[in-house]
Amino acid sequence: MRLIRAENYQDVSRKAANIIAAQIQLKPYCVLGLATGSSPVGTYRELIAKFEAGDLDFSQVKTVNLDEYVGLPKDHDQSYAYFMRTNLFDHVNIDQANCNIPDGMNPDTEGECARYDAIIDGFGGADLQLLGLGPNGHIGFNEPAEAFAKGTNKVALTDSTIDANARFFASRDDVPTHAYTMGIGSIMKAKRVLLVVNGVKKAQAVKDCFFGPIRPQAPGSILQLHPDFILVADEDALSLVRDLL
Repeated sequence: MRLIRAENYQDVSRKAANIIAAQIQLKPYCVLGLATGSSPVGTYRELIAKFEAGDLDFSQVKTVNLDEYVGLPKDHDQSYAYFMRTNLFDHVNIDQANCNIPDGMNPDTEGECARYDAIIDGFGGADLQLLGLGPNGHIGFNEPAEAFAKGTNKVALTDSTIDANARFFASRDDVPTHAYTMGIGSIMKAKRVLLVVNGVKKAQAVKDCFFGPIRPQAPGSILQLHPDFILVADEDALSLVRDLL
């Protein structure tokens, strides 16, 4: 694990965007694994700014997103397909035909998981996978469990995850209870993994996942085994492990 310390969220976002930008510049036709939620929003803003300044070209980039809510159409304003368009895709010169996201409206769970795994495997995994970290240590929507999920799967979201996402919906009852998510095995196929985390609310998850034992009850802990894993974290997120650094 390579740890990059940052002062705050803005610094996390800037440093993460620099790493992604370097990936695109070195390999313009790269495959980026992308994440949603509040953690990567600042990173996407920084990438948009680099594009607008003429420093980045997304025209050959392909993407695979981590997850999508089950039951939300792609035009729903809380779907992750909509999130990606409004936070990145609509603001850069990416070909959205090259942007892949699980289909939350596909009722055939087995078929949808197989379809998405075939896309990821066809790319040979992502060149760079961007991740956030849930308060309970989840990556994607791979929640704490008794075993690591290998491939794309349909998961029941935990109460803590539903609570964390309720702020984006009119009420907690409106939050979907299930999601399709890229599996741990697929995440680990990425040639490089970049995880961004900020805030004291994530400090325990950082300690459990990256400074504790590898176990499926802390899903992010599997990243300790990745040969090219970069953690970009601010001082608040590192507040419980300062003595270990």
